[in-house]
Amino acid sequence: MKLVIQRVKQSSVQIDNKIKAEIGKGLLVLIGISQEDNKLDVEWLVNKVLNIRIFNDSDGVMNKSIIDIKGEILIISQFTLMALTKKGNRPSYIKSASHEIAIPLYNYFIELLEFKIKKGVKTGIFGADMKVRLLNDGPVTIIIDSKNKE
Repeated sequence: MKLVIQRVKQSSVQIDNKIKAEIGKGLLVLIGISQEDNKLDVEWLVNKVLNIRIFNDSDGVMNKSIIDIKGEILIISQFTLMALTKKGNRPSYIKSASHEIAIPLYNYFIELLEFKIKKGVKTGIFGADMKVRLLNDGPVTIIIDSKNKE
């Protein structure tokens, strides 16, 4: 499972020309799920998202987490994060999880985040054609792969 975490001043997702969700200060999290992923990957990544210290403290040092700043989270499914690009010029998505694997893990990711942060998170719609806007703060963008835990 791969995440792209972006520290944002604001972000929104639009589907069929309508705003589905929007947040203020917080994290935009793009999530890609592979065939090999499982609940342990979700649990490890949820802890990373909630505890990664990428928000500035009073000295301007990235020393605070999303929990510390009481920020918002917007989660967007993005199977293209699983693209293989070694051969040729057309990305291959054969490592991306099927809907039968991906949707339950995506939903578990959201549910576990909400449970641990003790408030709701905003989302797009899994598999939809989405237009995502963000005002990246910094910019700060972090990529985390659950297969690189060690």
